[in-house]
Amino acid sequence: MSGNYPNRWLILAGAVLINMCVGSSYAWSVYQKPLMAMFNWSTHEVSMAFTIFFALVPIAMITGGKIQDRHGPKKVILTGGVLFSSGMIGTGFTDSLNFLYLTYGVLGGLGQGTIVACTIANTVKFFPDKRGFASGFVVSGFAFGAVVSAPVSSALIAAYGVLMTFKILGCVYLLIITTCALFIQTAPSDYRPAGWVPAISTVKVVISPNKDWRELLTDPLFYVLWGMFHIGSISGLMVIGHASPIGQEVIKVDARTAAMAVSLMALGNATGRIFWGGISDKIGRNNAILIIFSLIGIMMFTMTLVTKLMPFMIVLTMIGLCYGGMMGIFPSITADMFGPKNLGMNYGMINTAFGAAAYIGPRLASYFKEVNQGDYTQAFLIATSLSIIGIMLTLIVRSKMKKMEA
Repeated sequence: MSGNYPNRWLILAGAVLINMCVGSSYAWSVYQKPLMAMFNWSTHEVSMAFTIFFALVPIAMITGGKIQDRHGPKKVILTGGVLFSSGMIGTGFTDSLNFLYLTYGVLGGLGQGTIVACTIANTVKFFPDKRGFASGFVVSGFAFGAVVSAPVSSALIAAYGVLMTFKILGCVYLLIITTCALFIQTAPSDYRPAGWVPAISTVKVVISPNKDWRELLTDPLFYVLWGMFHIGSISGLMVIGHASPIGQEVIKVDARTAAMAVSLMALGNATGRIFWGGISDKIGRNNAILIIFSLIGIMMFTMTLVTKLMPFMIVLTMIGLCYGGMMGIFPSITADMFGPKNLGMNYGMINTAFGAAAYIGPRLASYFKEVNQGDYTQAFLIATSLSIIGIMLTLIVRSKMKKMEA
């Protein structure tokens, strides 16, 4: 189908800017130590806010995705923007752990999840010819948000304190999200860009059955994909949630240098979403994921050996690159396997794997750090082993998809 449709590139740009705002959550480790110092909280206590945030994201994605699939994305994004920004502003008034969990964790997580469901699903529908690239690019906004917000937040914290930083950023995010949401339009059903006809070799993937959530739950491949996404998310979230403390406590650098390392990881995260999304269009989603799992395993093992700043930054960047690739590919593989029609809700279902990983990854690192007096080695070795399981699950999916296409 083709016609006089809205400018899909403008919609893509708006979605990326919105995601950059909610992507500031990936710079959490920059806020963690100042909060610990201000309130005398432990790593375990403070990191629970990060865990709650990401655990609630997929729940909000399912609800927001369902509404978006039926009524369009604009109002849902506006609602999510208000929730997320209110959570950030509210965090600036924190005086207890429960209040931190409510504002940053609950409001922030629900807000991001509501936004994610719309920006990804709606934008990908505008790019049936570049599905991997589009999904990678739109989710790159989350990581680019951390690239910008990590050093900005660090500077604001130094100048105004951590609580005022949350208030300032919350107001800025509210303005940007509400403005960009006005440019978002609903993707027409069966949209095809003018002049584009699917190549014969890609018809099997592009024209796929549109399954709803009930059919999803009866498909064994859903659970295999869930496991892959869960495993791929654990390593990234484990390091993202603790990158700044690892830099300061293990590598022995100051807070600003640690924030720079967080920015490099975020840059790798952002680049990986675009790079691997585009690569997956060329070599196949599962082949790309196999390479990613292999690299994650190598890098997580290498983390057990790193003691110097430069190797630390390189490994951190590579982990970000691989984690970003996982985030960039999974919206596309969900659309490929279960159809684009119900992508908002279906990807929300897949994303519950991310929510579970948000609970396990950061807490796993916190637990072993506290048990082993600052040593993260056991957590990194567990992540290395999980990557091997991820490779095996990916081989299962690749084999099943080849049979489906035969």
